[in-house]
Amino acid sequence: MKTKFLLLPILTIVTLFFISCSNDDDPTTISEYTDATTFFNELDYSGSVLISKNGSDILRTGFGLANKSTAQENTINTRFRIGSVSKTLTGMGIVQLKRDGLINSFDQSLSDFDDSFPHGNQITLRHLLSHQSGLPDYVPMVEPNAKSGQSFTPETILEIVKNQVSENGLNFEPGSSVAYSNTNFLILALLIEELSGNSYENYITENVLEPLNMTETEMGNDEISGENYAQGYNGNENVSEYPMQIAFGAGCWTSSVTDLEKWCRAAMGDNWFSPDEKQAIFGEDVPEETTAFELAWFRSKIDGKTFLWHGGDIDGFASLIGFVPESNSVLITLSNEQDDSGTNRNAIIETIVKNEL
Repeated sequence: MKTKFLLLPILTIVTLFFISCSNDDDPTTISEYTDATTFFNELDYSGSVLISKNGSDILRTGFGLANKSTAQENTINTRFRIGSVSKTLTGMGIVQLKRDGLINSFDQSLSDFDDSFPHGNQITLRHLLSHQSGLPDYVPMVEPNAKSGQSFTPETILEIVKNQVSENGLNFEPGSSVAYSNTNFLILALLIEELSGNSYENYITENVLEPLNMTETEMGNDEISGENYAQGYNGNENVSEYPMQIAFGAGCWTSSVTDLEKWCRAAMGDNWFSPDEKQAIFGEDVPEETTAFELAWFRSKIDGKTFLWHGGDIDGFASLIGFVPESNSVLITLSNEQDDSGTNRNAIIETIVKNEL
């Protein structure tokens, strides 16, 4: 059963992504809206932007530099780390497992697949997909040591989480509340490997990327090199080096706006998901100016419009993908500037959805 009361104000939810510890920025000041290009220039945006409505482009361009050392510019084909937008791909992997008959229902319990998982009989796949599991987020537990050079495999992280839950219990009873936790999607990615007999990377590639011809999407590396890739910055500091092994399933993919448009259009269209799958994944209508956690996607109501979306943050990068089905609109922004408090993403969602989509 979907928990109906798990609604949050839109501007509360945009900061809750895969992110290192960071400080809040001052609110961005934007003059009265005139057009999308002026808006992103006023944000001093660095990255790639795609805005489309009813099959016509409103904006499809790069802003700023992909590499400040070489003065290489961002383009629509520049590749960025996408942080938690990766969760939409992991969620699709679980949908595919169901299509393949490897899971019976989103309401199967975690103990069906791992009888050693503490409280696993209370946690369902639906709880994991919608951040209702009560599991603690593993990132604060491992990121400092990983950045200092300690190696972590996804399996090692899983054992750390199991030990933590065994000792301290869950943060809340599954299904009774909501808390964004990367642990949910690391577990789902490991489940994809266990049930498919394939690597997580290969399973997503074979079942999502190749069918959609997403040739510019791949698992990220610890270090970024090559003219097709954006370097990530926090101010003027290049912070691109990151232990990507700890982002498994939760924030591990690199992509371009061109590729992510293919993913959004498939998710929005009539051929990728069945009507029953769409109902399960994207849920039901929500009240104006609120957001609900659905299955690996968020659902917001903004100015009377349904916005289905996900965002992400990882050191040096900030991302957003989303679409408005009623107007066949797509909004994708990939930035190589750290957006600590989600200020820019906040402004983008509120401004572009209201004024353009």
